[in-house]
Amino acid sequence: FCSIDYRIYLFNNASNQKIVSRGLEYLGDLDNFQLSTFNFQLSTFKFLMLILITNDDGIQAKGIQTIARVAAKYGRVVVVAPNRPRSAQSSALTIEVPVSVKPVPSDNENITQYAVSGTPADCVKLAISQLLDEKPDLVISGINHGSNASINVIYSGTIGAAIEGALHGIPSIGFSLCDHDADADFEPSLPYFEQIIAKTINSEMPKDICLNVNAPKGEVKGIRACRQAEGRWANDFGKTPAPRANDYYWLI
Repeated sequence: FCSIDYRIYLFNNASNQKIVSRGLEYLGDLDNFQLSTFNFQLSTFKFLMLILITNDDGIQAKGIQTIARVAAKYGRVVVVAPNRPRSAQSSALTIEVPVSVKPVPSDNENITQYAVSGTPADCVKLAISQLLDEKPDLVISGINHGSNASINVIYSGTIGAAIEGALHGIPSIGFSLCDHDADADFEPSLPYFEQIIAKTINSEMPKDICLNVNAPKGEVKGIRACRQAEGRWANDFGKTPAPRANDYYWLI
């Protein structure tokens, strides 16, 4: 037997639900669980991770819901994501107006969700300082609907959130799929994304480093570490005449 000094969260023993703590999951017989003692057999516990997930496509996006279900295999997942699409926000923070938070129902007992009125970086900062009872073990941003290669990493809210996690000293990964379709097929890339999650959990990430992972649409042939490309895309403003007052401009 091993003495464990740890907070325990006890959920409805009458309905035979499992007992979950921030870092431990009790696997034994609930009828014999005694809250009055902290002497438990170590083999009746498995360690749980706390995984924070965000994105820049919004909490309703298929990509974040998909990766949340994958991450839930490895621990307790808390999704804190924008309440609407917030692409191209980079590491921007909301400073001129208050940020609101709204709980969002989840059909997975290992996933808790919050919709936030701020940016992806807001979501990470807010989760760590206010919404989580402990510092997360891993931050995941994505899966983004669209590539975040080359110069895009400068503008990307997906990567901005991963960088924010790294700035807090937390292993962080940004996942992207090269498909902007709202109903994009993530299945071919999921085994590789999960492999990267598992390796990140089981190894020590260098300090102040985050991973930027991009998958092609369709078949994936493997994983390769590569240098950031120098490619650029033409994104310029187009002028639209206004019927009154000043003209206005769209980024095209």
